[in-house]
Amino acid sequence: MHSTQLPQIVQIIFTFITAIGVLLQALVLLGMYFAVRESSKKFHALSEEIKVHLVPTLITARRLLDDVAPKLKITTTNLVEVSHTLRHESNHVKATMDGVLTKTTAQAERVNEMLTAVLDSVEHATSVLQHSVATPVRRFSGIVAGIRAGLSTLKRKEKSPVTPVEEAVSEPIVPEHVVVLDDIDDLPVSQHSGR
Repeated sequence: MHSTQLPQIVQIIFTFITAIGVLLQALVLLGMYFAVRESSKKFHALSEEIKVHLVPTLITARRLLDDVAPKLKITTTNLVEVSHTLRHESNHVKATMDGVLTKTTAQAERVNEMLTAVLDSVEHATSVLQHSVATPVRRFSGIVAGIRAGLSTLKRKEKSPVTPVEEAVSEPIVPEHVVVLDDIDDLPVSQHSGR
């Protein structure tokens, strides 16, 4: 009887250990159930919050995107057309400016040539005028000086009678201010203005 009782005790111990294992397993499963249930409640609350806040935002963003998308497409098309137009206009303006600059340069060269020609003509006319006026004036001044010298010589002769011997010995009197010139270029400028 002793030998039959031993396997029964082993059986009872084994059954007891198995029951404790099953109980522990049930407790673990029960804990997992409560944890999953708590997580499910939190997830449910989070999803409700997302529905309340995020879904209207997404709907508004979707409506805005649906509203803005055609306008963006039109705007991009317009920008492309404007860029083409601006490029064409800038090429046109550049060509126009190049033409204006070329014409302006040509006109400036013409004006420069005309001014140079006018200044050369004025200089030549001044030179001719100076020569044509100054030469007769100088000659007239020489004549007047000669007449004065002659008159002053005559006055001296009247004041002091001179014998024929003295006339042969004396040298002709030439006043200091009388200058005989062949051309106007022989005189300095100060003598031109003085006479």
